[in-house]
Amino acid sequence: MSQPSLYIFCRWPAPGKAKTRLIPRFGEAGAAAIYAKLLQHTIAVARASGLPFELRVTGAEPDVFRSAFGEDLAITDQGDGSLSEKLARVPPPAIVIGSDCPGLTEQHLWAASDTLALEEVVIGPASDGGYYLLGYNSDARFAFEGIAWSTDKVFEQTLGRFTERGMRAGILPELSDVDEPDDLEEWPDFLP
Repeated sequence: MSQPSLYIFCRWPAPGKAKTRLIPRFGEAGAAAIYAKLLQHTIAVARASGLPFELRVTGAEPDVFRSAFGEDLAITDQGDGSLSEKLARVPPPAIVIGSDCPGLTEQHLWAASDTLALEEVVIGPASDGGYYLLGYNSDARFAFEGIAWSTDKVFEQTLGRFTERGMRAGILPELSDVDEPDDLEEWPDFLP
């Protein structure tokens, strides 16, 4: 089994476009600054993990991301379509993460990679009912179709898709991501 590649889904931290649920408290520029810090953190964790990784981007051209976050980065545009369609384009074996989980460490990525050596799937549940990480060894397009994204049922629905196909999933520790202003209470370093 080959080592999985890590895919970080992210958007350009443009004021008014990034972390919009944070705007009422922090303003457009503040919300964008928070997101830029979260993305920098995610890239640093990916680098520290030693796993091969790529940014899957939207909101700006890959060269704009390279200029801001590292000229050496492998970057691909997410392409058109829904989140389900964008995720379905990631080739296995893969570990897919977002870019708004301040508690993510290289140890979580190592655990995900190690789990994929033993299980077909690994998933890291988020405290809001979603997930911060999904890893899989074979085609997982079915796991992205018809999911009620941005709800507290995403983890449950996704895990159910794999269970229905007889695929056992390793479960990582639960982490929190940043969606609402209160999510930053324990992470003051990410404030603008």
